[in-house]
Amino acid sequence: MIATIASIVEGHGDVAAVPILLRRLAREAGLPTVNAPRPIRIPKTKLVRPDGTVNDDELGRAVLLAASRLPDPGTGGVLVLLDADDSCPAVIAPRILEAARAARSDVAIAVVLAKREYEAWFLAAVESLKLVECLSANAARPDDPESVADPKRLLSRHARRGRSYSETVDQPAFTARFDLTEAAACPSFLKLRREVVALLGGASGAVVRTRPGRRDAEGRHRPRRPPDTAAAPR
Repeated sequence: MIATIASIVEGHGDVAAVPILLRRLAREAGLPTVNAPRPIRIPKTKLVRPDGTVNDDELGRAVLLAASRLPDPGTGGVLVLLDADDSCPAVIAPRILEAARAARSDVAIAVVLAKREYEAWFLAAVESLKLVECLSANAARPDDPESVADPKRLLSRHARRGRSYSETVDQPAFTARFDLTEAAACPSFLKLRREVVALLGGASGAVVRTRPGRRDAEGRHRPRRPPDTAAAPR
């Protein structure tokens, strides 16, 4: 059975980009495909308050809607993918995960916060995007892409003359082309890859290929134990 990952995202660009990324990660993991329905878009400000607490009601409604898109709750799961911005992912992600599980404890749920922004992953893989999309040949990879305060602005500075980075236009296009190995320099991208592999591997029983990464406390997916079997493979 093809696994389904139903996503909850915050940006207009994410709506088109995240299904592309999920399919690429599935191929990288050695799986033929993944069913990635159109993500549910909810501004992060509606899910997480300025003080870092989670809006349980709003998140719960989103999780219920996402879970309703799973043909079988025992395959795949729900992915919450947001930008961390100025928040600490290790603090906020577990809070989101706890609230999400309270809404649907029978569904596998993963929470990933891109450290600062999704676009930090593009900065890490900028060499693979130069001259292919809107970036100039002079675009340079920052030493620590996840420490860049405004990745979108930096991508605009690297754009060719007369262009600037557009989330709705460029995020899906960049997602289809950026080098996943180069992006793995970002710990938050490694976390996303681990979580997606866990959701897909747990659903299919396949032996998936993934690069070992640093373990963390950023709301890591906890695989459920199916009846009368060993724990789902990671």
